Amino acid sequence: MQGEGQAIGGRTTESMTGKLLVATPALKDPNFDRTVVLLVAHEPGGALGVVLNRATEVAVADVLRDWGDLARHPAVLFEGGPVQPDSAICLARMRQPVRRLKGFHQVSGAVGTLDLSVDPHRLRENVQSIRVFAGYAGWGAGQVEQEIKEGSWFVLDALPGDAFVDRPDDLWPMVLRRQGGMMAAVAHFPPDVALN
Repeated sequence: MQGEGQAIGGRTTESMTGKLLVATPALKDPNFDRTVVLLVAHEPGGALGVVLNRATEVAVADVLRDWGDLARHPAVLFEGGPVQPDSAICLARMRQPVRRLKGFHQVSGAVGTLDLSVDPHRLRENVQSIRVFAGYAGWGAGQVEQEIKEGSWFVLDALPGDAFVDRPDDLWPMVLRRQGGMMAAVAHFPPDVALN
């Protein structure tokens, strides 16, 4: 449950649901090079998130015709991660924070996941925009915590618009720059330099 302490590996930790995992230059997995992942669930059994900055060229309307009008520019599918790439996760930004709306599961504030089996026409007055992700990033119990400890990820606060930026390719440096100080300097780290 979001915000509640959890026992992980014998210690209590806060849920990271709604946080951003921002790949550090030390992360070796090419699936996550320079990615920004929004954690949509973080529980003792593991974590699930979607990569926010990997747009495809496939239009949402080509795959999910009725949802195309609600998709934020660029209105394309995103590569949400390497797990189950044939499945879809929809993130929605509501016009105002909503606790009870059929098919909507709040992640943080006005942002949450939306069930794509719900009729999109019934949601138009409540939904500001959506983003659809093919696949997701998943971690088993304690795995994401270990990767953070090893220096693979920065854990940062998300802004409501992070999942819906018009220029997703710019999200990684943008999130780092807004942290200021040494973190902002990481945004300028050359992409072809490997850390040992």
